[in-house]
Amino acid sequence: GYQPCDPQVICNRVNHVQTCLEELGELAGKRRKELEGSRQLWAFFQEMEEAEAWIREKEQILASKTCGRDLSSVLTLTNKHKNMLGELGSRRALLHQAMKRGEQLSAKKRFGGGGISAVAGVQEKMREVRLRWKKLEEATGLHQQRLQEALAFFQFSAETDDLVAWLQDTYRIVSSDDFGHDDYSTQALLRKHRAVVEEVEKHRAAVLALRKQLALLAPEHRQGVDVQIRVVEVEQLYGEVAEVAVLRRQWLQDALAVYRMFSEVHACEVWVDEKEQWLERMEVPEELDEVEVVQHRCVGPGERGDPPPASSRGWTSRGSRLLPRFESLDQEMNSVMGRILDVNRVVQQLVDGGHPSSEEVRSCQDHLNGRWNRVVELVERKKGQLGSVLKIQNYLLEC
Repeated sequence: GYQPCDPQVICNRVNHVQTCLEELGELAGKRRKELEGSRQLWAFFQEMEEAEAWIREKEQILASKTCGRDLSSVLTLTNKHKNMLGELGSRRALLHQAMKRGEQLSAKKRFGGGGISAVAGVQEKMREVRLRWKKLEEATGLHQQRLQEALAFFQFSAETDDLVAWLQDTYRIVSSDDFGHDDYSTQALLRKHRAVVEEVEKHRAAVLALRKQLALLAPEHRQGVDVQIRVVEVEQLYGEVAEVAVLRRQWLQDALAVYRMFSEVHACEVWVDEKEQWLERMEVPEELDEVEVVQHRCVGPGERGDPPPASSRGWTSRGSRLLPRFESLDQEMNSVMGRILDVNRVVQQLVDGGHPSSEEVRSCQDHLNGRWNRVVELVERKKGQLGSVLKIQNYLLEC
């Protein structure tokens, strides 16, 4: 039949179940804590592996990168490197956070079943990643330095090439054989040449600075034979341009002097032509009054012992008959003689300076001096004739 259970037995069993449940809860909590620790541990190792993989990738990229072969490629690589530096900064922040978690894990001393060996593994992994990260940053900094050195070198080369091109163009200008065809065109060329000389002088500082810029380049660049030869070539080319510019200025000035001399010679010859025609057409008068008038108007430099030199601008006579209204011939001849003396002085300077047109200039001078001497002789002859008539007329009056 039915027998009731002892209440004490029931209480004992309930207490036992409760005790078991409590022990099970403790075990479950402990297990959960160990699993969480293990998850954190393996998550940390996974982050470290990802960091190491990223570091290896960047190391390979840096190892395979060149510094470019010209200015354009270096600028492209520099922009890419800037992007890499930005990515490196982002990764640095993530790695710093991962290292903090690793330090926290190391401080716990125990992980799910790992114990001391797991702590040592975390510390070792952190040390390895820190070391590889340090090497990556060093490689990045070294590559950046190499890019900057390459950029400075190619910029120096580009500026040197531009300077050489400008000097070559300028040399073609200053070595031109165009010296104008008259006074106006030569003056225009001389003005342009002054502007070119100013530009040459402005570039002097750039040429002189090449040596300083070369000294600032990296040893592997500045010690190259090609770049040193290039600097010497630029200096020599600049010296040639400056030297030829000085010569061209002198040539233009000589050409201008020649054209002005020819202009003066032409003007003087016009005056000589008019006076020759006037003197050749002049008839010696026989009346005393007319003789005195003509003698007064034909007084020439021969009476005062003036030299009979050379050329210049002429003048326009006011008439070609015997008694036109004009200024004293003596004053005109003195003025023309002064201009002829100036022409002779210019010619002598051109000849002494070795002007290429010296023979032509000398021939023109001789021709003008010859015509001037003929005019002087003609004036002297006419003066002699007038003087003879005047003496005769005075003698007749006295008788």
